[in-house]
Amino acid sequence: MLALDDVSVAYGKVETVRGVSLAIPAGSIVTVIGANGAGKTTLLNAAMGLLPSRGRVAFDGVSLDGMAIEERVGLGLALVPERRELFGSMTVADNLALGAFRRPAAERALALEQVYARFPRLREREAQLAGTLSGGERQMLAMGRALMRRPRLLMLDEPSLGLAPLIVRDIFEIIVGLKATGVSILLVEQNARAALQVADHAYVMELGEITAEGPASRLAADPRIVESYLGLGGVES
Repeated sequence: MLALDDVSVAYGKVETVRGVSLAIPAGSIVTVIGANGAGKTTLLNAAMGLLPSRGRVAFDGVSLDGMAIEERVGLGLALVPERRELFGSMTVADNLALGAFRRPAAERALALEQVYARFPRLREREAQLAGTLSGGERQMLAMGRALMRRPRLLMLDEPSLGLAPLIVRDIFEIIVGLKATGVSILLVEQNARAALQVADHAYVMELGEITAEGPASRLAADPRIVESYLGLGGVES
């Protein structure tokens, strides 16, 4: 569904992503794991069009070169950024509404019910200001807002960041549930153990380059991956 071919991204003269190629098949969870500063967030931002890049990015066979962010969203891409980027002075309901403000009213209402069904806590908090939510609730709201567009591909940047282990487990269960509904997922995570437990395929990113890839179960058993990344905590099975 999403294909990156020889993608590079530079900040000035410093190239932070170099020659990265990866693919996300439809209906799958693909994860990119790696240490902080490996270039994972930069890669997501380039795919979404937030940063200029060299190389080819295509979605469902359509080249995204030169395509505006709004057009990419219209094709079915959605990004939940690491910082969640919520409107703290607005209510939960209003933040969700912004996720689908260009959709017809009937579609917005249906999408809202689907989001509340997946995140019952958001329904309980719908009149509460987003800035007063807990960390886990804020992550749920950020994901819910992205899902209001009913995306075909959901890109998640460090969804477990700063969350308690029990909340992390809930978030990853939700990610697995989204895959079951047909949403494809590109998951960028520092929590390698949790990511490899839910992913179908995995890439390891180090210093801006892909250094390993394969089925997530195989990488989870690779001695080098185990030694380098699987001491970062995880989700109980």
